[in-house]
Amino acid sequence: MPLLIVDDDEAILQLVSIHLEQAGYNVKKASNAEAALAFLQQHPFDLAIIDVMMPGMNGFQLANIVTKQYEIPVILLTAKGQIEDKERGFGQGIDDYIVKPFETKELLFRVNAILRRYRKIHQAQSVVGNVKMDKDTWELSIGEKQFIWPMKELEILLYLLQRTGRNVSRWDLIDEIWGETLEQPEFTLNTHINRIRERLKRAEATIEIVTIRGFGYRLEVKR
Repeated sequence: MPLLIVDDDEAILQLVSIHLEQAGYNVKKASNAEAALAFLQQHPFDLAIIDVMMPGMNGFQLANIVTKQYEIPVILLTAKGQIEDKERGFGQGIDDYIVKPFETKELLFRVNAILRRYRKIHQAQSVVGNVKMDKDTWELSIGEKQFIWPMKELEILLYLLQRTGRNVSRWDLIDEIWGETLEQPEFTLNTHINRIRERLKRAEATIEIVTIRGFGYRLEVKR
């Protein structure tokens, strides 16, 4: 299960990553927000552990992006214990808040608890912007309306919804949706993507599918 740790303190990065890796997690380490955002563009993560006090973009700003654009749960690490900081963090959708110094066992307990909670919530539904899809029933709603789409288009949209903000290879998408060699795979995918874009536009969805030239697509929330 992939986790992202962001802290400008190398000692904290090493300490946290060692214990999480020993617990069976796959850990990526970033020493600043810019490096973390680069990781998020290329890799899926189940949870981010972010230090508040960092040079440049601080932890609150980064956490705001992570929770809104990537819908990843966040634990904030901070040396401060003021109630104002906690109020600000939780107000931005942060899942938990740990004050340094902390016991690594406590961090592991909290990571496990958050991941269990999110697995239950996200097992069935994918929600991005004003678009919601239930993968068990294939019910699609955009805003307050429900829609019936062709199955392949629903499968493509769900695949992209589950990877919001990440670059998705055209060939990974073709292999996942069709699972076999098509006579004209790229033409077929292009046709479906164009139809999905038109449907999203007509339904006034707040998401869009962006073409990544020479690679594939990325689903984003409109700014």
